[in-house]
Amino acid sequence: MSEITLTAENFEEKVLKSDKPVLVDFWAVWCGPCKMMAPIVSEIADEKAGQLVVGKLNVDDAEDIAAEYGITSIPCFILFEGGKEKARTIGVQDKARLLAALGA
Repeated sequence: MSEITLTAENFEEKVLKSDKPVLVDFWAVWCGPCKMMAPIVSEIADEKAGQLVVGKLNVDDAEDIAAEYGITSIPCFILFEGGKEKARTIGVQDKARLLAALGA
């Protein structure tokens, strides 16, 4: 299972109401560091399939959600559990460090 595309329309259902933890990658098309992290995010989605949902939210397409969660720098990764933010980390990092920072 690869990562899912999150939008303003499906964010509540796919993230806040999910029965599994959800890792949200806040990114943008123009963001170089986001492009660097994309393969790592895909690896995590594949390796953690069944345990963790991984979604990508384009901040330019969902400005209200980005503002609601105080996203001021991307890439930003937030782990949600039970509809609540559990952990957050920002910037380029290797897979092990990203997973450790999120406790995933």
